[in-house]
Amino acid sequence: MSKKWVVLFSLIAVTAWAAATLDTQSVITSATKALGAENLKTIEFSGSGSDFVLGQAAAPNLPWPKFNDKTYTRTLNLETPASRLQRVRTQGENPPHGGGQQPIIGEQQQTQVVAAGSPQAATLPDELMMTVPYSFLRSAAAAKDTQIKSQSMSGKKYTVITFTAMNKAPVSGYLNDQNLLERVVTKIDNNVLGDIPYETAYSDYKDFGGVKFPTHIVQKQGGYPVLDLTVTDVKPNAPANIQPAGGQPAAAPAAVTSEKLGDGMYLILGGYAAIAADFKDYIVIVEGPQNDQRADAIIAEAKKLIPNKPIKYVINTHQHFDHAGGLRAFVAEGATVVTHQINKPYYQKIWANPHTLVPDKLAKNPKKPSFQTVGEKTVLTDGSHVIELYHLQNFGHNDGMLIAYLPKEKVLLEADGFNPPPQPLTQKPATISPYTASLEDNIERLKLDVERIIPVHYPADNRKVMKAELLTAVGKS
Repeated sequence: MSKKWVVLFSLIAVTAWAAATLDTQSVITSATKALGAENLKTIEFSGSGSDFVLGQAAAPNLPWPKFNDKTYTRTLNLETPASRLQRVRTQGENPPHGGGQQPIIGEQQQTQVVAAGSPQAATLPDELMMTVPYSFLRSAAAAKDTQIKSQSMSGKKYTVITFTAMNKAPVSGYLNDQNLLERVVTKIDNNVLGDIPYETAYSDYKDFGGVKFPTHIVQKQGGYPVLDLTVTDVKPNAPANIQPAGGQPAAAPAAVTSEKLGDGMYLILGGYAAIAADFKDYIVIVEGPQNDQRADAIIAEAKKLIPNKPIKYVINTHQHFDHAGGLRAFVAEGATVVTHQINKPYYQKIWANPHTLVPDKLAKNPKKPSFQTVGEKTVLTDGSHVIELYHLQNFGHNDGMLIAYLPKEKVLLEADGFNPPPQPLTQKPATISPYTASLEDNIERLKLDVERIIPVHYPADNRKVMKAELLTAVGKS
């Protein structure tokens, strides 16, 4: 090929690239102008609606539980970036059903701050691009692989902006014929569900001081809503002096500790509580919570306490993500998951999902999970050590909740029935949690001789929680 043709093809390629770049910049600039956001640096928006807590449904395949947002105010610095969320929440599920700090008594005040320069601020752009249209356009302008295309959906034509987000997931935003952003879709990592869809829908744009803002925002994660907000007030370029939240700095992760509960039975702390049982030829773990890191810590401590034996079983109290988040690490270890029968098809389904954004232990070392399911009662024993598993009936926190009872030790491990306060209860609380009342009713129904309670949500002072404190919590002391 002659040099003349090489030069010509090169010029054509450069011209095409320049045209594509110009087209991308033009679309983003036009969309920014349509919003009136050319000089927008900060924004504050307020309203009311509902939020829903991911991974805290009362049963598999139910939507995330709902909370009422009586007031909701979000202040954003789009440049630094920084964020402050302030809201007043009330109980949304009546009667209470599911987790997420239910039941809320009265009003719950929440403030969440991500200050500029904080560790959390490093990934804030990915969150903000799903929160307000202006941040999506900023992220699209900053990305190196942004592309533009036309697409029709449901009879409507859209200009679609696509690029790769900071978490390496593809993201697409849909501009309508008025150049207003209607929808953004991407994927995020969840340690239980894997790569999950994350979608934001914007509608009912109104003008606030020359800036258009959607007055209805709906966000979904994992197929269910996590936010449904009606916006009533917007303040463009409002003061946004977002400072770190006051109070004590976050505590460092607690060191892993253990306590002997009886012959071959060990309590493992330093996070959510777990029990390691020394059976004749293997180890049984009660609860595989939180994430791979906590699961690995429990596995390491159990093998230190009980050397040269494999972990054969991990008992799962329920499918809430903070209690199931470490199970995949135990599956990678070769353990059989012991769980209530309603959870098996759910785990089989979700554990088949890809974990490409943040590969976990099981994604790196694939193994087919094995299960042993529990109906109302199952007993694990090697002839000497005994663990009795019972299904809690009429328990609002979770429909498939299991408790683990050690009859020889008179110890009961439970999750979310009784979450003790930082200091011991000395008198009946003003309001008795229906979850705590149900736990005590089940203990009485099952006629369990309990002396000590092991709450998976162990109290901050690491005290021994005795049955008497549970009775105080339900007004029976």
